[in-house]
Amino acid sequence: VYKRQDRMKAKAYTAAGTARSGDYELPGDLFDGTVNEAVLHQVVTAIQANKRQGTHSTKTRQTIRGGGAKPWRQKGTGRARQGSIRSAQWRGGVVVFGPQPRSYRLQVPKAIRQLAIRSALNARAMDGSVVVIEPLSLDAPKTRTIVDLLDSLDASGNVVILTDGLKKDVYLSSRNLQGVLVRPWGEASAYDLIWSDLLIIEETAFQSAAEESPEEER
Repeated sequence: VYKRQDRMKAKAYTAAGTARSGDYELPGDLFDGTVNEAVLHQVVTAIQANKRQGTHSTKTRQTIRGGGAKPWRQKGTGRARQGSIRSAQWRGGVVVFGPQPRSYRLQVPKAIRQLAIRSALNARAMDGSVVVIEPLSLDAPKTRTIVDLLDSLDASGNVVILTDGLKKDVYLSSRNLQGVLVRPWGEASAYDLIWSDLLIIEETAFQSAAEESPEEER
């Protein structure tokens, strides 16, 4: 765990991507400069594990077909004793201790998930990878609007846009862009935040943070 003492700030832009005068002072209750790497690792590991289907399956002696007859008699042939052509040492035989269907799901307490999200937000802010913009307002889905915004911000790599509530037009405008993820404030997981190289947050979203802490639903 490491902590930064001074108040953190982020660059401020308009909805069109024009730089505004002065930096935006990030809320101290969320951006307190504390990054808990152990909690981040625990939560990200759980999120990745929960994505696994666990449908892998290999044949065992109980489920494989054939091999009921002894291939040759026990003694007198000069060959090693064998009981079935479906034994593990035979080609086409069973797999010893092979994977079977199982659940990889890991449960993480709500408080730990919230701490991981705050740690991820602080990690991105300390890297200078957080920018604050005015609320996005689109009359209809238009990918060009989001592309122009990202170009104005010199965005590269993976980008996560946190909107103030659900904004369908913003989501539809971004879903075809590779490396761009749109989430309403409070619905982005710690993995989403760590995955991003640039975190774009609508200014009005912080008002929602004062009412309810961000929480991941997985």
